[in-house]
This record gives sequence, structure tokens and C-alpha cells, in this order.
Amino acid sequence: IIQVHVSGITDTEEERIKEAAAYIAQRNLLASEEGITASKQSTASKKSAVSKQSAVSKHSTASKESAVSKHSAVSKESAVSKHSASTSSLHQEEAFEKKSRKVAIREKAERLSLTKTLEETEAFHRKLNEDHLLHAPEFVIKPRSHTVWEKENVKLHCSVSGWPEPRVTWYKNQVPINVHANPGKYIIESRYGMHTLEINACNFEDTAQYRASAMNVKGELSAYASVVVKRYKGEFDETRFHAGVSTLPLSFAVTPYGYASKFEIHFDDKFDVSFGREGETMSLGCRVVITPEIKHFQPEIQWYRNGAPVSPSKWVQTHWSGDRATLTFSHLNKEDEGLYTIRVRMGEYYEQYSAYVFVRDADAEIEGAPAAPLDVMCLDANKDYIIISWKQPAVDGGSPILGYFIDKCEVGTDSWSQCNDTPVKFARFPVTGLIEGRSYIFRVRAVNKTGIGLPSRVSEPVAALDPAEKARLKTPLSSLSFIIIIVTEEEPSEGIVPGPPTDLSVTEATRSYVVLSWKPPGQRGHEGILYFVEKCDAETENWQRVNTELPVKSPRFALFDLAEGKSYRFRVRCSNSAGVGEPSEATEVTVVGDKLDIPKAPGKIIPSRNTDTSVVVSWEESKDAKELVGYYIESSVVGSGKWEPCNNNPVKGPRFTCHGLATGQSYIFRVRAVNAAGLSEYSQDSEAIEVKAAIAAPSPPYDITCLESCRDSMVLGWKQPDKSGGAEITGYYVNYREVIDGVPGRWREANIKAVSDEAYKISNLKENMVYQFQVAAMNIAGLGVPSAVSACFKCEEWTIAVPGPPHSVKCSEVRKTSLVLQWRPPIHSGRTPVTGYFVDLKEASAKDDQWRGLNEAAIKNTYLRVQGLKEGASYVFRVRAINQAGVGKPSDLAGPVVAETRPGTKEVVVNVDDDGVISLNFECDQMTPNSQFNWSKDYVSTEGSPRLDVESKGNKTKMTFKDLGTEDIGIYSCDVTDTDGIASSYLIDEDELKRLLALSQEHKFPIVPVKSELAVEILEKGQVRFWMQAEKLSANTKVTYIFNDKEIFEGPKYKMHVDRNTGIIEMFMEKLQDEDEGTYTFQLQDGKAVGHSTLVLIGDVYKKLQKEAEFQRQEWIRKQGPHFAEYLSWEVTGECNVLLKCKVANIKKETHIVWYKDEREISVDEKHDFKDGICTLLITEFSKKDAGIYEVILKDDRGKDKSRLKLVDEAFKELMTEVCKTIALSATDLKIQSTAEGIRLYSFVTYYLDDLKVNWSHNGTAIKYTDRVKSGVTGEQIWLQINEPTPNDKGKYVMELFDGKTGHQKTVDLSGQEMPMLADRARVLGGLPDVVTIQEGKALNLTCIVWGDPTPEVSWLKNEKPLVTDDHCSVKFEAGKTAYFTISGVSTADSGKYGLVVKNKYGSEISNFTISVFIPEEEARKATEQHQKGNKKSK
Repeated sequence: IIQVHVSGITDTEEERIKEAAAYIAQRNLLASEEGITASKQSTASKKSAVSKQSAVSKHSTASKESAVSKHSAVSKESAVSKHSASTSSLHQEEAFEKKSRKVAIREKAERLSLTKTLEETEAFHRKLNEDHLLHAPEFVIKPRSHTVWEKENVKLHCSVSGWPEPRVTWYKNQVPINVHANPGKYIIESRYGMHTLEINACNFEDTAQYRASAMNVKGELSAYASVVVKRYKGEFDETRFHAGVSTLPLSFAVTPYGYASKFEIHFDDKFDVSFGREGETMSLGCRVVITPEIKHFQPEIQWYRNGAPVSPSKWVQTHWSGDRATLTFSHLNKEDEGLYTIRVRMGEYYEQYSAYVFVRDADAEIEGAPAAPLDVMCLDANKDYIIISWKQPAVDGGSPILGYFIDKCEVGTDSWSQCNDTPVKFARFPVTGLIEGRSYIFRVRAVNKTGIGLPSRVSEPVAALDPAEKARLKTPLSSLSFIIIIVTEEEPSEGIVPGPPTDLSVTEATRSYVVLSWKPPGQRGHEGILYFVEKCDAETENWQRVNTELPVKSPRFALFDLAEGKSYRFRVRCSNSAGVGEPSEATEVTVVGDKLDIPKAPGKIIPSRNTDTSVVVSWEESKDAKELVGYYIESSVVGSGKWEPCNNNPVKGPRFTCHGLATGQSYIFRVRAVNAAGLSEYSQDSEAIEVKAAIAAPSPPYDITCLESCRDSMVLGWKQPDKSGGAEITGYYVNYREVIDGVPGRWREANIKAVSDEAYKISNLKENMVYQFQVAAMNIAGLGVPSAVSACFKCEEWTIAVPGPPHSVKCSEVRKTSLVLQWRPPIHSGRTPVTGYFVDLKEASAKDDQWRGLNEAAIKNTYLRVQGLKEGASYVFRVRAINQAGVGKPSDLAGPVVAETRPGTKEVVVNVDDDGVISLNFECDQMTPNSQFNWSKDYVSTEGSPRLDVESKGNKTKMTFKDLGTEDIGIYSCDVTDTDGIASSYLIDEDELKRLLALSQEHKFPIVPVKSELAVEILEKGQVRFWMQAEKLSANTKVTYIFNDKEIFEGPKYKMHVDRNTGIIEMFMEKLQDEDEGTYTFQLQDGKAVGHSTLVLIGDVYKKLQKEAEFQRQEWIRKQGPHFAEYLSWEVTGECNVLLKCKVANIKKETHIVWYKDEREISVDEKHDFKDGICTLLITEFSKKDAGIYEVILKDDRGKDKSRLKLVDEAFKELMTEVCKTIALSATDLKIQSTAEGIRLYSFVTYYLDDLKVNWSHNGTAIKYTDRVKSGVTGEQIWLQINEPTPNDKGKYVMELFDGKTGHQKTVDLSGQEMPMLADRARVLGGLPDVVTIQEGKALNLTCIVWGDPTPEVSWLKNEKPLVTDDHCSVKFEAGKTAYFTISGVSTADSGKYGLVVKNKYGSEISNFTISVFIPEEEARKATEQHQKGNKKSK
């Protein structure tokens, strides 16, 4: 067994050490051949040693054995010789005795030389790898103490080293500094390892001890410095200064040569934003001027790209000539694009300058081909493959990129070969087919439908080695003594079949390839192992070997040629000379496809002005983007439709400055995100923006007024400039001059330091002297143009009693119908204090006599919300102060202001969070970089208020109430500085205070809102369902079920269910028993929120519920067979019939239905088919005989059901009433008919029942029936007969049909017109007999007299059909009075019923008679005899 503890050597010393090791190994081998005594084991291994030596000379970097041969070739040879370190001392002595002195000295010298080389290499690596080891923070430059004047700024600097990079926190008197608590007071920056604390406008409170604390995982270290603030007038207060702290002035330092110097570093001839193209050369440089100049003390020059140091390489070189620093690109690539910074450090001081470098794509060889990819690098490397990654280009050539080709080239050759046949879209690819131990470089080309683009810049060389092997080769040897060689005389053991690999997993999967990774097996013998990878479809167990020809050497493997979208499983087997081992556990099912999604498009593209040739573009970053590489920005001149890339190297972060734009031109912008999966969709186009400088000096102030005048001083006021120049106005400068006899003198400065207010007191003036003034505003861009010269003001003591004018009148929170007016009290209050204010307004175009006051009584506040404005109108305002002496002069006008709500205006919103904390929130989308939020209560700043906390971040601000109470009632407003008057306010009055406190209490102790309280219902099977519904249930909601104060749980008796989507909570019980009577409660808990609902089921309520449940259970049992869905009932049809009906369910073909009346079966002609589920029994002309008990029975093999209907007593009366009602409603209108006796009034019904009572009345009086007036019913006709009518029978007749409950009437009016009709109506006066009997063959003549005026029409009937006349039968009507009927030679065919019909407009009448024809006896006898003869002949 041989154990070797050895580390690898770096490439820089590799060749020399290999040569030395090989020489020593060869020398030992030759010495052993000359006769040195060796053991049997050592002699047997000589051949192995020679082969090891050969491996060193041929391929010393390819494998683990060759790595050992760099150093341990000596050990290998020593292990097989008598000079091995593991042999006995006796062997060593014997060996030395047989050597010559010269050989021994040479060996010792070589051994010492090799040991020294190894020690030097180890020391070099310790130094080289220092930054890669974890170490605690260390201050390279500590912060220095300062003494400064009041109102000046001071910066504390420090530089910290450590790994990981330490986090630096600044403290003031051991209290962490919060930059948000004092906006603008402190600025903390960390750039390129330099940490800075800047204190603005120092005051006495800033005198303190400051501490910089650096911390990482290895520990914490602090450095201290003191700041002392001195007054302008007076001596330095030594007591405020900490003992032992240096008092050197600001900007002084100690140089390495031991004396103090103040260094000023300036950059001249600076490089600007630069534009280059791939393949070109470029040089960035600037002249560095350092004062004072110190010989032999050169500055430290460092270049950075995007914050990372730039190291010299074959692509870029740096140069320092003594006064000029230069960075030169010999061959520009898109990887070189970025923000370049030069930092010059001199002692403790440094200055830096930055500018952006843009690199455009080289011209494509094929027009329309895509640009070259960039940043090609190695992500992972081992013996079998190397994973290459790259970034997609910004320019696709006009058509989408279809994919990428990867090329490789072995280091030392110029032969490039393509690695993939099909373009890959994913920006990562494993390259296989590499030779173990050799190094390669790679490049990538993009392809679209037009062709293949230019290749990318080549990657750094990468060796095809396992990471562990590579690390071993790069780790220095500590000493030769660490090599332990153990030689035994045992025979080699038999080969062991390796076990299965472990921890097999899919480390990466795309549509093009899948990468597997695993750990070698624990059982594998002494020899190396190889791996075979197998795959199978997810639905099968058909395993196929993937690498049948070439086994895998490293425990990772990339698989290609998998079907996209298909599911696979994978496993791995180990093999050696002893055989192939068992497979590993299969992986989970893997679907072939990209696991990384293309990022979503960025949003909210907002351009803002920067310079005359650049625009700052900001955007909302892509949501849920994984492995985001960066963003590409494109610009387009408005209307051109042509898009150009603004950057060719993806930028990180949501902001980018686009340079190289045309001044005055309008551009739109769009952005898209990129990751390895591809480029996102384009964002929406931004608003158009004109390219011009963003910041300028402010315009002049105006309306200079005198607010107060004394004997030797005056207070001036003015209005701020209309245009701030794009930056916040930082102050004002006032000039004044004397005016003597109308001749102005020279201008003098009134203030040395800028004043921040729009008012200033000028002292040391001459009494009774006349002065003129002018004011200039300043911002970070510089001092603006002075204002116009003011009017002349005389410096004299004001003695007026009334107050002076208010000043600084301004409008804010402008909306379409309201605004807020604010002002400051007058400087001159008059003889008595100011007691209030009056506010006036008028439309801007109105005359001065149209001012109107807004308040009848003076207000004490210095603000007023003006309501009732007209939308779109322009207004001006003024304010007047009042005291006991009267009303003073009005202020300068404020405005004009247009009453309008600008687009995008947002309001202050109140919010109560889950902990009950109440806050006011405001958001502004139109902020500038210098904008700040200013909160106020009743328009007085809340800064420093102990009852409020304000937090602002980005374009959002929040003011939190610590303990909201009555003292917090008021108007809270938020102003945004450096904007066009953006502001909003929120009123908290008593009602709102109560509402917010109640809402806060609800959020502190929340309840789960209940939509429906606990209720109970009976289900179909008689189950009992308890349920309630909450407004909302989260996944964390817990429900507890309580019965009679005891918790019940899921089990055989109770079934619980919670639907969190609908909020419904249910509990089911199969049956209610007596012990289930009691109180049921559902308790809910969702985080802090709780809720409950209770239902009491006790006494009659419970018994009723229990009874209902049992009924429903029985009903469910009944419905398992044929049953009645609707029980037997009756209805009266329109034909006045009674229909018994029921609805059946769950029936089948074999189901029978049987009807019974009074327990006797009723035979029904029709067979029910149950198609509609309705069974009926029709009873026509229903009457008393049909009363009884009806029953219908359903039955089949599943059971039976029955339904009974009692139609007796009251139920029968009710039905008869309905029948009579239907009959009455079927009655037709009354009609008049003339009869032989008189007049008949009649109406028809469907059919008549005796239960239907008929009453007649005449002119409202019931008719008394006599022989002349009769009433009756004939069939379906109900009539009233009036014989021999008289004039007294005229009038209104009413027939009332009474159904037992209601009377139904029919009326007819018998007027006088019907009386002549009685005399003139057509009728038969006489002459026709009732029956005529006549012998056959005789002639029949009938004559009758008819009457009517007008003359009636006459017609004849035979057997109720019109009579057809001919020669045999004839009729005749003469003189309108006589009708004749003649039959010549009657026969038996003439027998029948005849009728004479007479008709005119007053009526008609039928006179019927019957004709009977007989045969004489002789004829009858003859007929009989002839009949008998005929019978005999037939026999």
C-alpha cells in the first residue's frame, strides 16, 4: 500500500521542478542497477518506476499520476529503491558507502536546491493567495480628525481591507448615524474601497467623536476621529476637543516622508465620453496636476471599469509619464465598454474622474448578419467537457437570432473547429470531445436567417481537467518531508468491482443538453474507475447506454440529442478491470427544455434631461427575472422609425445615461432585459424628450418690496424666480446702492453668504437716505441674472399704526376647484400685535375694483384653503393683516394661478398596517434628483416632532404617528421641493381621529370577518350540516369546533371540512340524538386575528330540528324506490272537468301504478308511459257521485309508495266550488230568442250542475216565476222564458250564477225596440199537422199560413238537412203568406221528419211535421208469396 501526501506546484515553476525530479529519479534508478541491495518488493517494482519516469517526461500534467510525478517522481523511484525514505537506516548507510564522495555531494546540493525552490514557491503562493483567504477587517487609511469653521462642510475618509469585503458603519458619540433622520445633513458613500462621511453645514452640535466600524464574518474593527467646530468670532474652544487628537487643518496629511503637506489634485485635458468601434484602437488620458510637488513622491494611479480595477493585458495597457496618465486599448472589444474612472491618490488624499466609453459593433461581413456575442467565459470544466457561457449581442441584424455556434481551438495551434452542428439558443453550452489535460480557447458566433456574424473575442485558456486535479496542481508543496511512502511485501489483492455512484442529480437542463453530476462510489478498489451513463423514457424501464464507445472519466457528463419536451430518467454505472458495477439510483423525471425563463419586459421607461448630448433613462426592472445579465437600451429619433443601440454591453441596474445624441432632437427610448435564456420583449416606448441641458442658472427674482424700515436698516422681500434652472435654489445675494437727488451710486454687496429665505434685513444704512436694491438667485449651476432694479425706498423709522404687508404669499395644492394659500406675517406689526388676516381674490383678467374677500372675520392662521374655484379660470390673491389700529397694506399678488388638477396628481393616503400603526403616505412620480419631501402640520414643519416619524425612500415618503391622539388633530401636508409646486394634504379632524383609532384597534386585535353566522340545515339523507362563512380564510387559518364547551374532533360522528377559497366552514353529523342537544361553536384563528360564531340548539328548537332530520332521513329511504315527487292533487280544467294528478320519480319500465277510489280499484283505459313523470286521472262532469277518497300506488321490485287525496266533506265542497266557478266562468253572454209563445233569454255553459245556483233579476229586482215567466235548464242551456211579453217586460235582465262563494253575472238589456219585433217576427200561423200518414203511391199536398213583417224567408228541411226539390217533391210560397208542399206519388223513401223554417229580421221559427208512408195488405201478401217462391227455386 502506498500513501502519498503531496500538493501540486504552480505552472510558473512546473517545468524546472519536473526536470529536477526526473533527473533524481533516473539517477536513483541507475544507482540501484549498479549493485545497491534492495528488497524483493523494491526489485519487483523497477519496471513500474521506469514507466512512471516515462510518464513524467511525456505527459506530466494529464493525470493524478503525472501530478505526483512533478514532485513525487522522486518518491516513486525512492519507494522502489534502497534509497527510499521508508527503508531502514542500515540500507541508507550501505547505499552511501557504495557511492562516491562526488556523487553524494552532488545529490545533497541538488536536494538543498530543490528544497529551497519549493520553499520559495510556497512563500510566493502565500503572498499571491492572501486576498482569497478570509481575514478580518484592517484599516489601510484611518479617518483623520478635523477642526472646521461653523457652516463649513467636512469629510471623513477611511479605507478598509478584508475578505469578505467589510461593511462600514459610522457612529457619532457611539450612536449610529441615520442619514434619513436628518436629510441633507449627512452623506455616506462607499466607492472603490474608500468610505466617506460628509457633514454639511457644520454647527456646534457636530462637535463630537466619530467612529468608523468595519465588520465582516471574521470580526470587527473601529477607528476614531474627532470633529471640532469653531465660531467665527472668538477663540478655539480647547475643552470641546478630545485629548490626543490632531488639530491639523482640513486637507492636510502626513506624507511617507514624515512631514505634513496639503495636496490639491487637479485633472487637465481630461478624456470625455468616447466612442469607438470593435477592432479599433483608443487611448484615454488626462494630465494630473498635484500641488505642492514633492520629489520622489509619485502618486498612485489606478484605472477602473464599472468599479472594477483594470489590469494590464494584451488588450489594454496603462502608462504614467510623470504628469499624464494614459489607458490604451490596442484592439477594442465590446467587453471594453463601460464607465472608466481614473483615481489619483497622494498620501491620504485622492481625486477621481470618470467618463463612459462606448464600443459599437464592427461592420458585418454579411449585410444583415447579427453582431458578435461578448464575454465568452468558462463556467465549469472537467476531463470530459467544458461549459462555455456568453452574452447575447444587442444588434440582431434586422431579424431574430436563431442561435449560436461555438468554436474551440487548442492552445498552441491556430486550428478552429466548430463544436455544435445545430445553433443553440441558450447562452450556455457544454463542449465535449476534449483531450484530457490540454488547454483550449473558445469563441462564439451568432446566426440569423441572413447568415453568420463575426466571432466574439476569444475566451481565456481553459484546461480540460477536473477542478480537484487543477486545484492540486496549483497548490504549493510545503516540504519534501510530507511525502510518506509505505512499501509492503504483500501480493496485490484481486480487483474489486466498484459500487454504484451516489448523489446523482441533474445540475443543468436546457432544450439542447442535460448535465449530470454524481459522487464516486466508496467501494472502488485501488485502480481508477470509469463511468457509463444510461437513460430511459420516463414511462418505461428500457434503459439504454449513452456512452457506449467512450467511458466517462470524471463524475460529470453532458447528454445531447435528447427529444425536446420528452421526459427521461438517468443512472450511472462504474467500471474497472474487475467488471461493471451496479447502477446508481435513477434521477427524478427530467423534462428536456429550458428551465430558465426569458425575463419579462421592463416597465415605466422614464427619460430625463442630462446634457446637450445625453439623456438619463430609468426604468422599472423586470419582475421575477432569474440570472439577469443586464439590460440593452435603444433610442430612436421621433418619427424616424429607426432604432439604434445605446449600449453594446448589458448594464445592470434601472438607470443608464445615453450619450451621443443630437442636441435639440427629440428621442424615444425602449429597454429589454437579457439572461442566458434570451432577450425579453421590448418595453413600451418612453415619452418623447428633447435633448438639452438639464440644469441652468435660475431666472431673476422679482417684485422687490420693503417689508419694514427702521432708522438704520430695512427688511426687503421678493418673490422667488419663475424658473429654478432645473435645480434647487440654494440662496440669494442682495445688492444695494444709494440714490442722491435721483442719481444712483455704485452697487454694494449686502450679504457675503447666500440667504435662503425670500426676505433679508440690510443693516448699517443711513437714516433718511434713499436706496435701490436688486437680488440674484443661485443654484448648483451658478449665480443667475440679477433682478430688475427695485423702486426707491427711503430708510426711515416707520411710525404707522397698522401692520405692514404680509410677504412670501404662495399657492400650493392647486386642484380644479381649490387651492391652499400660505403667507408669512408682516415684518412690521404696527403699534399693536397682528390679530388676524383677510384674504382677497379676483380673476386675473378682472379689474382692480372686482376684488372680493374670502373671509368675513379675520383668521389667525397663516394659511387658508380656498374653495369653490372655477375649473380652468386664472386667479390672483392678496393678503392683508389687521391689528387694533386697523387693516394694513395688502401683500404683493400671488399668482396668477390656473385652477386645474394636473395629470398624474396624487394625494396623501392614510394607511393602518397590520400592527395598527397609522401613517400618512405620499408618492411623487415627477421628482428630480434634488427633490425632497417636506412634511408639515397646519403648514408648520414637523421636523423634530417627537410624535412623528418620517421615512422617505425613492419617490415615496411615509409619516408615522407614534401615538395618535387629540393633540394630533390638524392638516398634514407634504411638499416636494424642486418641482412645479407638487403638494398634497390630509385633514385629521375629530371624526377621522375616531375612525383611525377604531381601525387601528381593529388591526391590533383583528377579528376574522364573518360573512354568515353559524347555521344548521338538514340535508337530503337526514344529515345535519353546521356551517358558517368567513369573508376570507388564509392558508394559516385554524378552526376549532366546540360542543358544550368541549372541543370535538374529526371522527365517525363528526366530519369537518374547510374551503379556504370560499371561506365556508362545515361540520356534518349523520344523525341527531338526544345527547347532541346543546351549544355549538366554531372558533377561528388566523395569525393574530380571531373570530367565532355560536348556535344554541336547546328545547323545542332542538326537538323540531331532530324531527325534521328524521323525516328527511325517511324521505331519503322512500326515494330509493319509485316514489312521488309531488303528491296527489286536483285541478279543474278549462272544460270544467276535474283532473287528479301527481308527479312520480325514480321509476322504470316495470313500475306499476294503480288508482283506487274508496279502496276499490279504478280501471284506467290509458297506460302511463311516465315520459314526463306526470300521472293523471280525468273525471268528466264531476258531481256529488264522484265524492270519495282517492288513492294511487306506485310499486315495483324496489318497493312502493302511495298518495291519498280525500275529496269528502269540506275538501269536496272546496272542489265543487271551484268546479261551479269554472262552469260559471264558461257561461256565454245572454242572448234573446223569439219563440211562438214570446221571448226567451238564454246562455250556454260547458255543463250544468245542481250545485250551481241560478238567479234571475229584472231591473234589480228578483223575478217571481209564474206561468207567464219561467226559468229552467235544458241540457247546457240556462234560460228565462217570457210568454206574451208586454211593455212592462222592458228593462235590464241579470243572470247570476252562484258557485257557493262568488256570484258571476251576465246581463242583457231588453229595450222597447224588441216589442214591435214580437208582432212582426216571422212565424207559422197554422196549417201544418204534426204527423201525416199516407199510403204509398198517393199524392200529398200541404198548405200553411205564415206571418211576418217584413215578409219572412221560407225554407224547408228534411231530416234536419235542406230539402232538395224536384218534380217528385216541390214547394211554393205565394203572396208572402201561403206556403205549399207537394209530393206526387209518395214512396217509403219519402218517410221522415220535415220542417218549415220562416225567418225575418225580428226572429225565426221552425214548424216540424213527420210523414209516414205505408203499403196496403194485398201488396204485402203478394210480396210474401213471391218471396217464398224464390226460396224454393233456390233449394
